[in-house]
Amino acid sequence: MSTRLGRRSFVGGAAALSAGLWSVPPAHAASAMGFDDARHLLSRTSFGVTPAEIRSLEAVDYAVAVDRLLADPRREAMTPAPDWLGMGPAELQHRQKTAEAQRKQGLDGKKLEIMLPVREQGRELRNWWVEEMITTDQPLVERMTLFWHGHFTSSLIKVRYPSSLFRQNALFRREALGNYATLLRAVARDPAMLVYLDGRESVARQPNENFARELLELFTLGEGQYGEADIKAAARAFTGWSVDRESGRFVEHPGRHDDGQKTFLGKSGRFGGDEILTILLAHPRTAEMIVEKLWREFVSLKPDPAEVTRLAAGFRRGGYEIKPLMRALFLSAAFRDPVNRGALIKSPVDLIVGTVHVLGLPVPEKTGLVRMLQGLGQVPFDPPNVKGWAGGESWISTYTLLLRQQFLRRMIEATTVAPMDGGMRMADRPNRRADRREQLPAAETMPMMEPARPVEGRSLRNAGNEVRLGSTLAGVDSAMLLRTLLPHQPIDGVDANHTAGAVVASALLDTTYQLK
Repeated sequence: MSTRLGRRSFVGGAAALSAGLWSVPPAHAASAMGFDDARHLLSRTSFGVTPAEIRSLEAVDYAVAVDRLLADPRREAMTPAPDWLGMGPAELQHRQKTAEAQRKQGLDGKKLEIMLPVREQGRELRNWWVEEMITTDQPLVERMTLFWHGHFTSSLIKVRYPSSLFRQNALFRREALGNYATLLRAVARDPAMLVYLDGRESVARQPNENFARELLELFTLGEGQYGEADIKAAARAFTGWSVDRESGRFVEHPGRHDDGQKTFLGKSGRFGGDEILTILLAHPRTAEMIVEKLWREFVSLKPDPAEVTRLAAGFRRGGYEIKPLMRALFLSAAFRDPVNRGALIKSPVDLIVGTVHVLGLPVPEKTGLVRMLQGLGQVPFDPPNVKGWAGGESWISTYTLLLRQQFLRRMIEATTVAPMDGGMRMADRPNRRADRREQLPAAETMPMMEPARPVEGRSLRNAGNEVRLGSTLAGVDSAMLLRTLLPHQPIDGVDANHTAGAVVASALLDTTYQLK
């Protein structure tokens, strides 16, 4: 059976992944993991999970399933890049000014609907990534890409050059499960980051401290591990790193660099940016902070200090390889502990993209989904500030919970939940992405979701709402649907004796559906 895990075989075994630094807990050796473990693993590593995907793993040994998830990660997006990617910042700025002037003045005294290039490219860029998250056959790679986007934040609002955000996103995907040291060094030279944190104008006579401050506080050591003198020294070291205004690419200006003596974290020398990064990567706290953030993202909101120390030590000794760290995290007793199931709140991306995937919804254009994400507080390529999204319990308030329920209700009431291929079952669909693209109508705009259409033999009623099951959920009994959709028993009450469509609708609106 083909699932979003893809048809991949584990290559190299544990030794290739870990170089002896990590070990599989012996308590879980060579046995079928079962439904609950499979559901939990997939719910934390995917955007939504279907019964077929759970069934494909439940008879597999847990460690083998983890290795399968991590094997041969995709380093490039499946969705074709936007056609404006080659446009340089100077040309984009010129087009932007022309459009703004036309919008302001109009032609022949008439009010015109002028599309501003930066805004339109930003809309297409967000839609592009949502499309990739929905259609990818390796959702863990996209989850990690989103994680690094929240860690190394940059924003279209500040950068105003979508091509640089696209390239930064491509960097996060290439190193999603690659190497953190490589990623950190690339981010320090990344044009979007240089613009976002004002490094582009940082020169010897006037060093800008913004990147240096966030490098220490957010990307590596964390608060309390450095002083103001360290920030100033690091800022001097990164002077001269800039962005070419014509191409938008990284450029280094040696004549603008401060090559004087510096003292940073107790070490002295004529440091440049690379030397600062080397010192930070040698510091134990860097690995610990990354492990803590990954723990809160994948395990629970309260990292275990002893486990963090153990995992971080292996992470640093292993040269900051991300894949073996994630393997050790997923194989940890804490990750598999039933107490931690349903202990994390779904982010808006988890909720919206995951629901689309689980229900198999045909979405002709992604702008409506991005509007949903904006309403819930998580817009791709526009984190709220340099700290990214706070996540965790901050996702839920009285207001946002009601808004989440409203969006889910709209999915139930206004969207066709139907087979996208005239009844072909998931197991017979070797290419989800191709199938989905063939079904997308050509439309410039869309409502929140596509209007409901009659589907012969699949129509069900729930509290007056038309509910239809697609191939992802059709033919599954009500009890299995509940086990798939909810990590715990429903809070608000779902009658498993009702029809399958009624159970799905009730489960989506149950408070427990907000958890993973």
